[in-house]
Amino acid sequence: MAFLFEYGLFLAKAVTIVIAVGAIIVLVVGASQKPKSKSGEIEVKDLSAQLAETKEEFLHQTLDKKALKAHLKASKKESEEKPEKKTFVVDFLGSIDANEVASLREEVTAILTIANKEKDQVLVNVESGGGVVHGYGLAASQLNRIKQAGLPLTISVDKVAASGGYMMACVADKIVAAPFAIVGSIGVLAQIPNFNKILKKNDVEFEQITAGEYKRTLTMFGENTEQGRNKFKGEVEHTHTLFKQFVAEHRPHMDIDKVATGEHWFAMHAKEFDLVDEIKTSDDLLLELNESHQLYKVKYKTKKALAERFGLGLSVVAEKFGIKMLSRIQTSNL
Repeated sequence: MAFLFEYGLFLAKAVTIVIAVGAIIVLVVGASQKPKSKSGEIEVKDLSAQLAETKEEFLHQTLDKKALKAHLKASKKESEEKPEKKTFVVDFLGSIDANEVASLREEVTAILTIANKEKDQVLVNVESGGGVVHGYGLAASQLNRIKQAGLPLTISVDKVAASGGYMMACVADKIVAAPFAIVGSIGVLAQIPNFNKILKKNDVEFEQITAGEYKRTLTMFGENTEQGRNKFKGEVEHTHTLFKQFVAEHRPHMDIDKVATGEHWFAMHAKEFDLVDEIKTSDDLLLELNESHQLYKVKYKTKKALAERFGLGLSVVAEKFGIKMLSRIQTSNL
């Protein structure tokens, strides 16, 4: 037992030294190189091939030998040529700050470089409850690039496209939504806490210096004025007006004053107000398009830096070869 203990301790120390040396090498290499911005690459997945594979797997498990043989024989006679028409599929899962727009702009650019406006189209699956105005404004503008290029654009909503999410959706030629998907919420929200009373109670003074009458309308720590509140409310109302104009421009048949109240609806009800065009899930839509189009999912993936990849590799090595064992040995000696 003493021999095993000594051997385990030696092995753990050896691995620790190797990892330490590796970490030093990473730091030296990283320091010797100029900082570079992270780059990424476009990943394309053949959804049509994936659907065909799923179908074949299912048939192999459900058909008897005779039926399967007949199916395989018939499949060989079918043409293996892919349809000339293509549908490029993009997923947008939006957060409050809409940082996903960085990937969206890369995906849109990639599609525009190869798409044929006479044959191809774009499907974007949007899932977002909205967020910052400037972020979702840019996301909607990225989708509008597709329209400006002459490519048909469909937006699919399975769960939610509300507020900024609906700002994106309304750009499309057609909005398809699952029955209980949430859409709408054409409104603007701004809120800010104020701690001025707490500061006064504890004899804490707050000073804020600005240049420009409305540089700061409301503040978290100072005493807000009625003039500041009115100005801030006016800015929110102005943003709402721009939002309404944007939606009305892209969906002119909609009664914008009736729906731009900040309310949201389930899609099967929202269809009555022209907020959506068709009730259908994205899965059914893809199966339908697959009959006449070759489906490709387009995704922009950010590459990890060398140091990040090497660091991850070191952690895996450490876990496999004894760093955890060293921890157990030391604990047992207490």
